[in-house]
Amino acid sequence: MNVNVSTGKPRLTTSAMIASIAEAGQRTKAAPFGHALCKVAEERADIVGMTADLSKYTDLHIFAQAHPERFFQMGMAEQLLMGAAGGMAKEGFVPFATTYAVFASRRAYDFIHQVIAEEHLDVKIACALPGLTTGYGPSHQATEDIAIMRGIPGMTIVDPCDAHEIEQIVPAIAAHKGPVYMRLLRGQVPLVLDEYDYVFELGKAKLIRDGRDVLIVSSGLMTMRALEVAKAMAGGDADVAVLHVPTIKPLDERTIVREASRGGRLVVVAENHTVVGGLGEAVAGALLRAGQAPKFRQVALPDAFLAAGALPTLHDRYGISTTAMVASLKAWLA
Repeated sequence: MNVNVSTGKPRLTTSAMIASIAEAGQRTKAAPFGHALCKVAEERADIVGMTADLSKYTDLHIFAQAHPERFFQMGMAEQLLMGAAGGMAKEGFVPFATTYAVFASRRAYDFIHQVIAEEHLDVKIACALPGLTTGYGPSHQATEDIAIMRGIPGMTIVDPCDAHEIEQIVPAIAAHKGPVYMRLLRGQVPLVLDEYDYVFELGKAKLIRDGRDVLIVSSGLMTMRALEVAKAMAGGDADVAVLHVPTIKPLDERTIVREASRGGRLVVVAENHTVVGGLGEAVAGALLRAGQAPKFRQVALPDAFLAAGALPTLHDRYGISTTAMVASLKAWLA
């Protein structure tokens, strides 16, 4: 039992504080990133794994067990991690560097910008706890990481929906030349897209489900939410289409503009990220440049420091749960 030392009384705790986006009973797959990286490394001797004391919490420990001679533990030093990853890339290796998204995007930004991106080095940065996938407050909630990374020239940014997609993304970004920032879902990761015969292509958006009333343009776990919303509203509330955009940069503007200009539908961008500088603003810019102005709304996190707490409560509070999204869509369609 956890006891408050000042009062001697039991302290209330909740396992919901642990970062998990899987609902009870949902199909999941354990550590898809770690297993996929091991598979790629079996075929390519140039793949190395590096982390800043977070191998267990980014699923890189699986790679470390399989390929200990190619695993490098850099300690709690994210700037060193990124600098060393750049050095490894200069020597012909393809490092996968893992940490939490807050530490890569905030603490190690200058090293990523100057050491890795400016020289267009072949470093793959895989970062756990993106957006609101932890209840531990602003110190661990990387709600602005995409906005930060989008500003780096030549940086490819991917935001996978589920385990099925992660397994396809890992070999794809390993084959891609240049730096990549990947938002990482780890642990027991939901399985969703395999039900739709989905195939990941770097730089491509995919229409997962069509619908006549609403088009949800989404990335990451919000595509899972969007598909849940579409099912929940299928009984007569609205016919909802879902366009999954796993590659945030470079953005598949052609597909987005084509789908958003079809049939006068309400266009809703759903992202696990602040309203500032993420997928929503990227899509809005693409539409305006193409001369398209559909009715447009965003489901996103507020431009604020978010609270700590249990994830289901926080997702409801900040409007990114399935229930909250359904309520928002009904209000916008009224």
